[in-house]
Formats: sequence, structure tokens, C-alpha cells
Amino acid sequence: MLETLRERLQAHRPRQLDAAFPQAAVLLPLVDRREPTLLFTQRTDHLSSHAGQVAFPGGKREPEDRDLLATALRESQEEIALAPAEVEIVGRLGDLLSLHGLRVTPYVGIIPPDLTLTPEPGEIAAIFEVPLAHFLDDRRTHTDVIPVDDREWYVPSYEVDGRIIWGLSAMMLVELLTVGFASPVSLEQPPAGGELRYHPQRGRRTTR
Repeated sequence: MLETLRERLQAHRPRQLDAAFPQAAVLLPLVDRREPTLLFTQRTDHLSSHAGQVAFPGGKREPEDRDLLATALRESQEEIALAPAEVEIVGRLGDLLSLHGLRVTPYVGIIPPDLTLTPEPGEIAAIFEVPLAHFLDDRRTHTDVIPVDDREWYVPSYEVDGRIIWGLSAMMLVELLTVGFASPVSLEQPPAGGELRYHPQRGRRTTR
């Protein structure tokens, strides 16, 4: 399964957003188990932004980062003690623009199972894994309908052990599923069934 992912991502040409936006990067860590999992973090409740939310490890680019991949790896090491040497980068996904105006670049990496990972207590409350099959089977609880560039995007929302995976992280997940595993899930088409929840906020996306 992960070998197919490598091949598909190497051939993928992800979208790029306008470089004028402030930059950030995240890592989507796939754990190389017999049944692969995705690794997530849950942020602490006292943070000024995104408190308590589920996210992939990552953050803003710093001046010392030679590129955005370095940002994703540095942030992963700072947040969960994931050493860059343990990560096999297999590709990247398309840029997304956060509601705070950050251009977020996602990288996909494969990591060994059962690493000793430690959450940074000031920022990360928990580290957890979800079987990739949970998303390939499209076990969404509902779909958030979000206006983006005068069109509607259908963003799945997943609940796993009381934790909600939604928003930007879910949008990254959809591209990972469609490009890496030929999943039929789509941001541009509503699902065949299930609850739709409409959101009034308007996102922005500028491509080149």
C-alpha cells in the first residue's frame, strides 16, 4: 500500500499558492505498520489559537529554515520529538490557505512504528494514531460545506475517540486519499449521503 503511495506522490504535481502569503508547513506522518496509520497531535487547551484542535505537526517558517520541508521537520521535532532522520519524505501535497492567511504546505512522510515520541507540554496535549482504513472507508460523521472562491467545498469531518479531525487537516487528508490511494472522496462533490453543515465563513485560495 505504501509503495503505491510513493509512486503516486512522486508523479503528483501539487498546486502552488501565491508566494506573497506568510508561509507554514506541516508533516503528514504515515506510520509503517502492517495496517498503516496516520499520526496526529491534539493541541493544548490554553493556546491563544487553535486551542484543543487536532492537527498534523507543523507551524510557521522561521528565518533559519532553508525551505518549507525544513520547517515541517523542525516543527515535528519540536512538537513531538520526531527526529528528521526517522522520516522518509515521499512527496508533498497542494498548498492551502488558512483562515489566518498562512500559506500551508503539507509534506507526506513515512515513519517507523513504535517510536518514542514525546509531546511538547506547552503546545501539544496528546499524540495519537488513526488507522488509514478509517479514512479510506470514508467514516465521516458529517460534511462541512465551506465557501471558497465563490464555490462550495465539501470537507469531511471525522470523530475518533472523541477527537474531531476537520477543517484544513481534513482537506489535506482528502488530497492524500485521492492522489495517494485513488479514493473517490472529493472536496468538490457532495457525498452520497450524510449530514451537511453549512459554514458562513468564506475561505480564499489563490493559485498560480
